[in-house]
Amino acid sequence: MTAPAPPPGPGVAPPFAAPPTEGRRTRLWIGLGVGALAVVLCCGGGGTAVVGLAVSGVQAIREQARTVTGDYYQALVERDYGRAYEQLCDDAQRRESRPEFERRASAEPQVSAFRVGEVDTTSLTVPVDVTLAGGDREQQQVRLGQDGETGGVEVCGVS
Repeated sequence: MTAPAPPPGPGVAPPFAAPPTEGRRTRLWIGLGVGALAVVLCCGGGGTAVVGLAVSGVQAIREQARTVTGDYYQALVERDYGRAYEQLCDDAQRRESRPEFERRASAEPQVSAFRVGEVDTTSLTVPVDVTLAGGDREQQQVRLGQDGETGGVEVCGVS
């Protein structure tokens, strides 16, 4: 059985609309492209956020390392050995008591000025140009460590 033919005449429409035959592939590719763009934007934004957090974390460590190193040497310049001792990490404080540190620091050539260099974040070291009271200059390397409780950076040794 075949469907009856539509009645003849102007303005007569078939009883149903024929499905579109052109543009199916174009719509499919546009839809896939929009979906891929959405995925790239979401993942790209997340990746950018992770990179931003890593960079700001490294900058925070550098700033904190320079500050702690500067505070340590400023305390030595001011001959405030107790304050300098407070900048030391737990291991350094276990190796040397506060009175021993104060005795040793006061017997060494006095620091009259210093300049803190750039922090090496991979080894957590900082070079410091030190001017001693007699006018001699020397380059010292400060080893830093992170406090397990506070997360802050501390001086663990000077060579």
